[in-house]
Amino acid sequence: MEIYAVKINGIENPLGYLYDTLICSWKVRGVSGKKQTNVEIRVALEANMQNVIYELNSPELDSLGVPLKLELTPHTRYYYQVIVTTDANETVQSEVCWFETAKLAEEWSADWIGIEENDSIHPEFLKRFSISKKISQARLYICGLGVFEAQINGKKVGNDVMAPFINDYKEHIQYCTYDVTEHLSEKNEILVQLGKGWYMGHFGLTNVAYGMKTFGLIAEVYIQYEDGSVEVIGTDESWNYRGSVFEKTCIYDGETQNYLLWDGKENPWRSAKRIDALATLVERYSPGLHDMESLSVKDVIHTPAGENVLDFGQNFAGVVECTQQIPKGTTMKWEFGEVLQDGNFYHENYRTAKSEFVYTSDGCDRTIRPKFTFFGFRYVKVSGLEEVDGSCFTGKAIYSEMDRTGEIETGNVKINRLHENVVWGLKSNFIDMPTDCPQRDERLGWTGDAQVFCRTAGYLMDTRSFYAKFIRDLRSDQMRNNGKAAIYLPNEFPGLCASVWSDIATFLPDMLYDYYGSKDMLACHYPLMKDWVDCIRREDQNRGEKHLWDFGFQFGDWLALDGATEQSTFGATDSGYIASVYYYASTSYVAKAAKVLGYEEAKEYEQLAESIKTAILDEYFTTSGRIAVDTQTGYLVALKFGIYRDKNKMIEALRTRIKKDCYRIKGGFVGATMMNTVLADCGMEDLAYDFLFFEGFPGWLYAVNLGATTIWERWNSILPDGKISGTGMNSLNHYSYGSVMEFVYRHSMGLIPVEPGFKKVCLAPKPDVRMGYFKGSFDSAAGRYVSQWEIKKNGVLSFHIEIPFGCEAEVVLPEQEAKVLPAGSYDFEIMTKRDYLALYSGTTPVERLLDNPKAVEILDKYLPGYIASIDRNDLEAMNKSIVDQRTRAMLFRQPTESYEKAIEEISKIHV
Repeated sequence: MEIYAVKINGIENPLGYLYDTLICSWKVRGVSGKKQTNVEIRVALEANMQNVIYELNSPELDSLGVPLKLELTPHTRYYYQVIVTTDANETVQSEVCWFETAKLAEEWSADWIGIEENDSIHPEFLKRFSISKKISQARLYICGLGVFEAQINGKKVGNDVMAPFINDYKEHIQYCTYDVTEHLSEKNEILVQLGKGWYMGHFGLTNVAYGMKTFGLIAEVYIQYEDGSVEVIGTDESWNYRGSVFEKTCIYDGETQNYLLWDGKENPWRSAKRIDALATLVERYSPGLHDMESLSVKDVIHTPAGENVLDFGQNFAGVVECTQQIPKGTTMKWEFGEVLQDGNFYHENYRTAKSEFVYTSDGCDRTIRPKFTFFGFRYVKVSGLEEVDGSCFTGKAIYSEMDRTGEIETGNVKINRLHENVVWGLKSNFIDMPTDCPQRDERLGWTGDAQVFCRTAGYLMDTRSFYAKFIRDLRSDQMRNNGKAAIYLPNEFPGLCASVWSDIATFLPDMLYDYYGSKDMLACHYPLMKDWVDCIRREDQNRGEKHLWDFGFQFGDWLALDGATEQSTFGATDSGYIASVYYYASTSYVAKAAKVLGYEEAKEYEQLAESIKTAILDEYFTTSGRIAVDTQTGYLVALKFGIYRDKNKMIEALRTRIKKDCYRIKGGFVGATMMNTVLADCGMEDLAYDFLFFEGFPGWLYAVNLGATTIWERWNSILPDGKISGTGMNSLNHYSYGSVMEFVYRHSMGLIPVEPGFKKVCLAPKPDVRMGYFKGSFDSAAGRYVSQWEIKKNGVLSFHIEIPFGCEAEVVLPEQEAKVLPAGSYDFEIMTKRDYLALYSGTTPVERLLDNPKAVEILDKYLPGYIASIDRNDLEAMNKSIVDQRTRAMLFRQPTESYEKAIEEISKIHV
């Protein structure tokens, strides 16, 4: 029996965080009971929990999130414990957990300090101090700009990298809290080094997204002694500074460390300069950002060009550590890339980003690594050394701290690789904000990418604290821009917004409520949602109120393949139609949130949503239900958001459109990212699986077959011959199209939330023989679900399902009556009328049949000459089926018996 994942605001044991609200959540496993009969939450000031200062006791306390209404005091660690009683008379209690406050509203006694205006250095600040009494505990409260690393007595403080992370610097800057009790001794030395980071460096589409000019530091070492007294060592003019070994620190261009920089030069310690406050300080709200995984070198490649290139075997974001001894005076250079070209190092697709690390050695042994930047890469070119020892190099994957929640294993190695590619795309782009890519001169918080991927991300990781941080930054920016939501952060174009992208303001909070079930979190996010919809409504009213968003700039179906050319950035789907549908969706999400929160304005937004829907139907649909926007994306968004006069007619029209498109993906950031999920939601999982398993261009397995280890920005970022298809916009680590994994979790695994937080789900797994077998688990906010299936050789479908404590599932298995089951473990074996072992049917495109020798043999037997008559370069002919050919024969009054026999035998082909 265990209570696990006990968190405050989605974080385990948070130290010095911002607590706008205190939401306690937990999960239960390993019990016999099905549900809780009582819950106690106790809060105390000591770890032994003897003197309880706050207590809740009720069977109604929700594990998804209980607000703790405490009056918090500064510098205080609060201990808490959750105790659950089950309906099997079991009592289980959590470990004692804690959360700790920082300074709260307390004034800083420290000053902001900096360097002299004419100093062109990367500074390091030093303070020496002594302690004569016994310490009870000590904390370091610190903010250094652009980014900092602190050491006390030569030991790094905390495990964060690039703190204080990415901030809305116009609004506030986070300060961090670290426990330094074990760092201190009688004689102490605190050293803080600063890099430029996002705050001062080359960053953004304008290169100066933040463009600040001043290094700055504020810090307090807050020491509590055993005798009850307190001492604060704060930054002031008694601190000293000098130039550090850093010559360059840049997010895009990389870092230069020169340990001989000051040889033969004067670099004395000088008194720090008191400076004006650089920003308003606020407790940290970024989750931990640090090394999360280590990767060894898979190969040291000696290229045709004579280069030494390390291959880590995986594209990822982070840094490299090196322990190889570097002779004094030697300058070692690392350059980072995602792909080789003609066997040689290459990174032209990084555009202007130099993406390099340069290290000049003083001959001392140390672990060499960049401190104030990160890279996106698989390959590292190492120059400047006579020999490169690959065993001395280790990759360090950096991403925000999140628990892994989703795991999938199938009998199809390519699907397994695709799933891992999506996971690595998430890891690589979740470095304190959801970015588009981690390598080139961009790495921005594009909201469209985040919006289309957030529901997939929620299956893969516990994203609530990560996304809550992003929402806070979005809201800060929105409040300066009259309700407009940014297309990316940092917002270099205030006032510019666009559908799909700016709709992150409603889509992301809605996803967080669906996945994590916290009304308190939803209430915090509601102003962002409401103000965004009100902004569109206000602009629509200013031009006469048509209840459509068919004006202003739009990205439309970005990078769709049905544009003027397949390389065009804008797709064929009417951008006003897309924007209006998303205006409807956003308004519906506001209405839903208002209703959940009990706000009277819910009705107002419900009525507005209906008015928008009516306007869309009037403008883009005929009275009989046909849509004027005859594109894949046109149908998909209508079906996803429920805008149609006749759903069945829309489904059939989409099938027809896909057939006309020769079963090729035509949509872009809007259509392709939702395609498989919408198809399966509408009962077309056959098509969804066909797209998933398609190995050509455009398709998800195309990249897998070419050795991709992450998701690409374009379907053909690399051509079949291994050549990169262009450098203008061609990232090999761009997670958006990884949204296909929502389909795999939602339909292959079959896990669909029915109530917020997955307290109640629909478990409706949809087997496909091409998977081989399926094993999926999802440790939801409510607990761990398991869904496994296998198609046995005799055609029997075997299912294993696990439902977590306190939850229930409506289980819908193929050709069976739905049944509602409580928590527990269940196994089922069923025989269906449908033959799930069958690979093909009469409607299978001949393109697929030609890949199977047995199918080719059957076609040659019953339809001699048919295969020979097909032009393999004729995409339309290749995507005709035997049923299509039979229909043609019937039209010309030709015999169809041979077609019937071919269909019958092809339908019996098994794996």
